[in-house]
Amino acid sequence: MGGSEPGRPAFPPGFRWGVSASAYQIEGAVAEGGRGPSTWDRFCAQPGRITDGSSGAVAADHYHRFAEDIALMRDLGVTDYRLSIAWPRILPEGRGTVNQPGLDFYERLVDALGEAGIAPMVTLYHWDSPQALEDQGGWTNRDMAGWFADYAGIVGARLADRVARWATLNEPMVLTNMGYAVGGHAPGRTLGLGALPVAHHQLLGHGRAVAALRAAGASGIGIVNNQMPVWPASDDPADVAAANLYRILTCWLYSDPVLLGRYPEAIGAVMPGPVEADLAEISAPIDWYGLNYYNAEKVGAPSETVRVVDGHAMPSDLPFDLVPIEGRATTDFGWPVTPEGLGEILAELRARYGAALPPIHITENGAAFGDEPGPDGVVRDSRRIDYHAAHLEVLAAAIADGADVRGYFIWSILDNFEWAVGLSQRFGLVHVDYETLKRTPKASFAWYRDFIRGQRS
Repeated sequence: MGGSEPGRPAFPPGFRWGVSASAYQIEGAVAEGGRGPSTWDRFCAQPGRITDGSSGAVAADHYHRFAEDIALMRDLGVTDYRLSIAWPRILPEGRGTVNQPGLDFYERLVDALGEAGIAPMVTLYHWDSPQALEDQGGWTNRDMAGWFADYAGIVGARLADRVARWATLNEPMVLTNMGYAVGGHAPGRTLGLGALPVAHHQLLGHGRAVAALRAAGASGIGIVNNQMPVWPASDDPADVAAANLYRILTCWLYSDPVLLGRYPEAIGAVMPGPVEADLAEISAPIDWYGLNYYNAEKVGAPSETVRVVDGHAMPSDLPFDLVPIEGRATTDFGWPVTPEGLGEILAELRARYGAALPPIHITENGAAFGDEPGPDGVVRDSRRIDYHAAHLEVLAAAIADGADVRGYFIWSILDNFEWAVGLSQRFGLVHVDYETLKRTPKASFAWYRDFIRGQRS
């Protein structure tokens, strides 16, 4: 294990320390540089969709200020920055004519990271579909998988020589459930369990994008899933069964096809198209596996009580009920703080996949706390420090126990547009004043910088 201060968990030499962000959440400049409209542009324009009425039209203005933001990352001392590329900035119509200024922007960004000694981890899709493709059905349309692969090949051809790690998709479960089943995220469809084909088409798009990236000379290819331990509300068999079903639909549905080449239990029977042939593409070997972890979930048998998740009422006909985890500190988003869950999900992944599980990167871990600058200009976000310190302690123990985890990325480097709740929740290590766009590193920024330095001493 690497060196560290007494009482501070130690990580292996060469461990990657990073921060993450996504295009729509920080870039802004939605009508500049030839970018086409995205599903999130359309969604945000619909009254009542976003809690505070905001959008990503400006966000943190990273498009114009990326040099300043990279300087902050360099000061932070991270080895890696996980960013996403906006599909509509590369292909304004989603397919067809390539927007060269869009590719040029990401080339400048990647080159600037390289000059700062920071390795880019590039996510090709972080939920912002070109609206023109959504108008043709989006991910309900099987053709979307091929269009996504074409886009992946275009980006790979330009950047493969400078990007060490690629992620095809970010959290396909969230897009399926929140975007197409419940309607709380763009594109705002409410298909319920009829959204399952969206999951299959995304996974097929992943497999085809892996092939397209490799054909373009890219290496270090993976996928990012958000997964968590699911705790039954009680020992009652009905609660246990509901929790198991929830685990399948939110976790294993998105990793079994990639890592094992099959769907869990009876899920494959309800998927569209030539499923067996598709699974051969979906399960193309990957080089690493991305895990986003925020908190555990507690699930029970369905009840008549309407549950609200992240501000959205869940359909009452679901075969499970999300139950609050009592007795825990919560973030300002209302999420319970459950650091032990990170160790539990790592153990579950190892037990389920064994040798089929590639090396893991914790590609997102973070907490929303709304601390503002004090009279002296300092943002004292001690709760965020406590959150990350607890999770890193659990992670170090899991690695010591044999988990092959190679990196840890904090969500996020900047306060940003947090999807359906707009600018109301702050996840950043750096405070952003949305009126002036001034960046102010928080106390957690200094803490993470010192933690990274301690691992190198």
